[in-house]
Amino acid sequence: MSGVSARGLSPEQRRQLAGKLTRVLARYRPILDAYIIVSPGGILHRQPVGHTPRLMAGSAGWTEASPAGHTAAGGARGRGSGQTPSEFLENPSQSSRLTAPFRKHVRPKKQHEIRRLGELVKKLSDLTGCTQVVDIGSGQGHLSRFMSLGLGLTVKSVEGDPRLVERAQRLDRELLQALEKEEKRRPQVVLAGPRCSPQHVVRWVEPTALCEELLLPLETPPRGGARLLLTGLHACGDLSVTLLRHFSCPEVVALASVGCCYMKLSDPGGYPLSQWVAGLPGHELPYRLREGACHALEEYAGRLRRSGPGLRTHCYRAALETVIRGARPELRRPGVQGIPRVHELKIEEYVQRGLQRVGLDPRLPLNLAALRAHLSQENRVVAFFSLALLLAPLVESLILLDRLLYLQEQGFHAELLPIFSPELSPRNLVLVATKRPLGEAFSLLETEDR
Repeated sequence: MSGVSARGLSPEQRRQLAGKLTRVLARYRPILDAYIIVSPGGILHRQPVGHTPRLMAGSAGWTEASPAGHTAAGGARGRGSGQTPSEFLENPSQSSRLTAPFRKHVRPKKQHEIRRLGELVKKLSDLTGCTQVVDIGSGQGHLSRFMSLGLGLTVKSVEGDPRLVERAQRLDRELLQALEKEEKRRPQVVLAGPRCSPQHVVRWVEPTALCEELLLPLETPPRGGARLLLTGLHACGDLSVTLLRHFSCPEVVALASVGCCYMKLSDPGGYPLSQWVAGLPGHELPYRLREGACHALEEYAGRLRRSGPGLRTHCYRAALETVIRGARPELRRPGVQGIPRVHELKIEEYVQRGLQRVGLDPRLPLNLAALRAHLSQENRVVAFFSLALLLAPLVESLILLDRLLYLQEQGFHAELLPIFSPELSPRNLVLVATKRPLGEAFSLLETEDR
């Protein structure tokens, strides 16, 4: 199955769950916060890598018997089915649920995401009487185009990078031409709503200040003032937090936010948001924990099942770190730009390239015997990395639960709903919020359109 929803938990259960998550994370923090050169002890050297994928498959979601003590937001993703979504059974690169014009220039993962989130936004818009959707951090505008030209919504698309906005406008024109050709070829095809491209706005949205431009209606509402729905598809770091802060504006009636890049959250400011989580002992989530929460558990389990040479990267990186610390003890955990085709390199070649990438002399004398001895530890390094990855979804659960509680504390109604297949999109939970209760109507947002 896909992720496990947090819907149905009472406000008190959500608070209790946040407390349990902080206690579990405090207990296992040495694993989460350790770097892979820290010697993994115990029985790890006796754990075959081949067993680990099964462990991951059984623990990607946390059940009532788990340390978290509840089915928390799928912890946060929940178990993946391990199966290809039905829309890609005929062609793994083309969603059967999108018409050809909406698939052009869009990768399968994004096809799945824009369709599922777009459909949810359309339902939420209908339920709340929304007059305009504002897509924050819209990038090349794939979601905005589908919502406006595919679903008939009035959409304002906000992006800070003018180059992305220029490309989005060019893709708008291409799509309109393609839709006109499709309509002539297949006159029986009826588009949803008027054919109106999204309005693109070049604007950086600041996390600490409300942006009045977002709240301006594209057209005069027929009755009363504007009723806005804010959305963001994998709005990076503080941008997801910004959506939550704008939700307090009276013009905004609904929110549908899918976050990502938790390591880019401001500290303080991006987490914690709720008073409840801020008051819990051990709630702190340093960079290393937040970065780990962004890994794709399902994808990594697949890599382990294949047991390919690509897993060697972890062992190589651990060896590189020992050399870096030997040369510059104060230089700890530096970021190393990607080195292509690591598994085809000898370990000394990888270390030399890595030294160059962190500004050290690649001609440093190397202890080849010590480096090659690292290779015998490959299974232990992979097992240790896998343990941290198994715990990382709890970090994501706590971050998302904190956002849920933040909205709850202000008297709003919010739920976490799994809408993407975690095999395609590991950040698969959408935070949905409204200012009036939707009751059982929330269940309509999770269902697939047929």
